[in-house]
Amino acid sequence: MAKKDLRAQEHYINRELSWLEFNARVLQEAQSPTVPLIERLKFLAIVSTNLDEFFMVRVAGLMQQRAANIRKRDMSGITPLQQLKAISERAHRMVREQSDALRAVRDELAFHNFRLLDRHDWTPEQGQFLRGYFAEDVLPVLTPLAVEELDPMPLLPGARLHIAALLHYDNGEKKRTEPRIVVVPVPTQLNRFVTIPAEEGVRLAPIEDVVATNLGLLFDGGEVLATTVFRLTRDADSAVQDDDAGDLLQVMEEAVLSRRRRATVRLEISAEPAPALRAWLVSWLQLSNDEVYEIDGLLDIAALMEVVGRRGFDNLRDPQWQPQPPRDLLGAEDLWTAIRDRDVLLFHPYESFEPVVRMLEVAATDPDVLAIKQVLYRTSGDSPIIRALELAAQNGKQVSVLVELKARFDEERNINWARHLEDAGVNVIYGIAGFKTHAKALLIVRREGTRVCRYIHLATGNYNDRTARVYSDMGIMTSNRDIGRDVAAFFNLLTGYSEAVALSQLTIAPTELRQRFLQLIDREIQTSTRDDPGLIIAKMNSLQDPHIIEALYKASSAGVRIRLNVRGICCLRPGVKGVSKNIEVRSIVDRFLEHPRIYYFRNGGHEEVYLASADWMTRNLDKRLELLFPIRDSRIARRIIDVLNGFFADNTKSHELRSDGTWTRVPESEPKIRIQEELYRGAVAATRAAKQAPISFKPLTAPKSR
Repeated sequence: MAKKDLRAQEHYINRELSWLEFNARVLQEAQSPTVPLIERLKFLAIVSTNLDEFFMVRVAGLMQQRAANIRKRDMSGITPLQQLKAISERAHRMVREQSDALRAVRDELAFHNFRLLDRHDWTPEQGQFLRGYFAEDVLPVLTPLAVEELDPMPLLPGARLHIAALLHYDNGEKKRTEPRIVVVPVPTQLNRFVTIPAEEGVRLAPIEDVVATNLGLLFDGGEVLATTVFRLTRDADSAVQDDDAGDLLQVMEEAVLSRRRRATVRLEISAEPAPALRAWLVSWLQLSNDEVYEIDGLLDIAALMEVVGRRGFDNLRDPQWQPQPPRDLLGAEDLWTAIRDRDVLLFHPYESFEPVVRMLEVAATDPDVLAIKQVLYRTSGDSPIIRALELAAQNGKQVSVLVELKARFDEERNINWARHLEDAGVNVIYGIAGFKTHAKALLIVRREGTRVCRYIHLATGNYNDRTARVYSDMGIMTSNRDIGRDVAAFFNLLTGYSEAVALSQLTIAPTELRQRFLQLIDREIQTSTRDDPGLIIAKMNSLQDPHIIEALYKASSAGVRIRLNVRGICCLRPGVKGVSKNIEVRSIVDRFLEHPRIYYFRNGGHEEVYLASADWMTRNLDKRLELLFPIRDSRIARRIIDVLNGFFADNTKSHELRSDGTWTRVPESEPKIRIQEELYRGAVAATRAAKQAPISFKPLTAPKSR
């Protein structure tokens, strides 16, 4: 039988279409009757946020290729133009489904006296209240733009709501037969949803409806013939060539500002707009019909997060899952002693992120701590991590922090943090020329008696105390000397004090990581037999790298069993005879965003488990500084393996990828297993068991004689 060509295009799924199917799985949660209503609003908002970023980056990049007449096919065999057409078709369908889902949720919320009102739903009394609100609070901040008469045209920012209006004036002297077009930016300083007084329950009106309905008050003597709400999505794919940038901070500030002026890649507009307004917008923005999205309902559904964040209606939300103390730290009185005694696994958000913050806060004031080194890719707006680093520097510690300025959509925040840290005396590195630093690493150097000890935190997720409550991630704390030496060498590499060197425990991208993964996969092939087949289990955000996929196909063909849990993009086709028959792919979409990168290799019975900051994506392996680190503690390794297996037992929130590229929900069976709920219950049980541990009584004895 002839061997299959493992590189054949039909064995790969297009990256962009795979991502859209991930967003469709998120949308399914918003459509699910088993999800509480306000949580369904949250998922609808996430779908919109995801789509915004997808258009700003991925679609924008394809449009740039189309403009440059690039016809290179991707690994699935389709050109940029073909991708754009397929994306438009799928995205238009998704937006329609999203609008339908929002209407269904609104109808159900109304039964609970929680009403999101369209303007045609307003009673006369509600309309009168909103007219007064408009006159008092909204009208003073509006700035109408006579776009037809302004030269040059004013710059309309992306990702904001605007109202286009057709105005007719008749001043009695000369009649204007052609209506004017005016654009009114919807103010962002005010809440998106206006609360209407009600005797009970909640009544909310979108502010754009309030503005559009009352525009006549803004144009004295003008008649508003028609209005439509619209929103632009601009190209944000502004790659920074930082290799020779003398002042990366200034370069990144300019890049952030340039996004406001970049080309429009999508126009969202209210359904059935006045033909004159639609034609003017399409002509002005130079868009094709495929790039116009008429939306029957609310635009910028991401704003529903404002509604989700309102207090009350707890019966329409998920029950609270309070993060538990990490089981490896239960009963520990001193953090340094606990880490010296054994490695510590942190599994967020089931377990609290607080020990990571505490590690830095303790280090900042500990007189024995000499130095702190950390990589910050993304962090929160009011970060306790930043405050601890500033305090440490003020207390005379040697503090060095790499702040990755090129973290997309967090550039502005990271620029501000970099300045704050510098002002506090921290040695700040702005990244590495030509690469993003995506590793998650913290090193604390402490004097203990006559020796110096290193305490390490390595993780799969960012140092962000807020996302650590909604992103599922793993990390370890360790004082292992071999890992400590490697982490110290890694930071020396970042600060420019050494060249890339071979490390004993860690593996770094872009120098060695892909090759290391390929070696581990090949070793599984070599140790696999018919009676004792090899096994690879991997969990990641995305799988796209063609070299890794080809290696997995080779392993599958050799009889190795491969189980992949991929949250988002997956360009591998499982279940293809002679290629990937031994590969299964699952995806979990639930209340927490699945974010850990975990890699398991059976290795002929000598099991190995790794955590990493990197997915199996070309960008992670070639264009970023990433870390792969081993789990050396067998107790922690076994716990992680059990977690991995649990993700394949889920029959409530799990989807399976078919060989034709479609995803189907794993059918429910008894007993029902929802892995995120099981993991939280396990964390609670561990805490309760520690609190209920029996007290041991130890009799006192006489002191030894001197």
